[in-house]
Amino acid sequence: MNNYQAYDYMARSAQVMHEGLSILNDFSSHPANPFSYTWPGKVTKASLETAMRLTRRYEKIGFNIDEVTIDDNTYLVKEEVAFAKPFCDLIHFKRMGKTDNHKVLLVAPLSGHFATLLKGTVEELLPSHEVYITDWADAREVPLSEGPFSFDCYVSYLIEFMQFLGEDTHLIAICQPTVQALIATAVLAENKDKATPVSLTLMAGPIDPTQNPTRVNEFAQTRPMSWFKNIAIMQVPYGYPGEGRNVYPGFMQLGGFISMNQETHNKKYINFFQNLLVGDTEDADRFRAFYDEYMAVLDIPAEFYLETIERIFKNNELAQGKITYNNKPVNFDAINNTALLTVEGADDDICGLKQTEAAQDICTQVPNGMRKHHVQQGAGHYGIFSGSKFRQYIRPLISEFIHKYDKR
Repeated sequence: MNNYQAYDYMARSAQVMHEGLSILNDFSSHPANPFSYTWPGKVTKASLETAMRLTRRYEKIGFNIDEVTIDDNTYLVKEEVAFAKPFCDLIHFKRMGKTDNHKVLLVAPLSGHFATLLKGTVEELLPSHEVYITDWADAREVPLSEGPFSFDCYVSYLIEFMQFLGEDTHLIAICQPTVQALIATAVLAENKDKATPVSLTLMAGPIDPTQNPTRVNEFAQTRPMSWFKNIAIMQVPYGYPGEGRNVYPGFMQLGGFISMNQETHNKKYINFFQNLLVGDTEDADRFRAFYDEYMAVLDIPAEFYLETIERIFKNNELAQGKITYNNKPVNFDAINNTALLTVEGADDDICGLKQTEAAQDICTQVPNGMRKHHVQQGAGHYGIFSGSKFRQYIRPLISEFIHKYDKR
């Protein structure tokens, strides 16, 4: 049996269990039920909700950004698909009544989580920028008739999106797509395309994964490509639009994420249980919001996943100057009029220090006055694009950098 098919059966069975637990929870915690106010009732409720979360099948949640405050004025935000492709929608967060300026294309990772993981990033950028984001599709929802999606396809998508947005657009890439964003910028620049980004911001990405390698880098290096092809790649099971497509399943990526910090996740679940017992609703809600997003994962097209492992993490083609696009060497010296900002977290355990900064050495023709590197103390991988460190230090830095070079 296809391992993915077996997992799908198990996940569907767990969902049935989740529904049963949900009914019990609704009954035991109903305000009209006097049992819910007793200590045994609170223990029962906490136990049931924790069990519900462990058996739930998490689906993609929306961005749900309805408004933004700019200079004490509130503007409605309309989320719309500006450009649709088989494997990605370009989402525009249109600020109603506000001039379309300081355009930013925010490139979300295609590494297991949905683009909604960057909801906080979008919210912080919206007051100062017109934001577009790459909303990558779950590969199991893309029919085989749409063909494969490779490493070069990703670059092509970014080039198309930039050309669609036109002149005076800024490009921000977070984590894995820093690689493709850098390549796309070089291709546009070499072609003297008017859509070449005004500025390029690369955050916590594997431009040179040999610098201060982390467990993620070591994992990719210590396993042969045959392992990734035979163990990590599976076929989408029966019942999905992408049935038969080869993918790296989201549940495997999620398992890897959790195993890297299993003790931390265990503590968070224990704290959640205790918060439910004592009625600490604020911390409990914060836990729910985080894990509702964190546990929702997508499948990655096999071609893209395998080529990324081999070309970036194993062969280090980008840092060694051997990377190609459509079988042609990429000329990074063509990037000479795009401002470059690289951002890293001092405590990043996924993308080590200097891995992103390596872009500064690759882009030799960017004038010194148009480049900047920033290391954020106290920030881990996720702290680079969300949370207090991002809000207080990194987002203002990015906005200042973009406004400095904005041509409008």
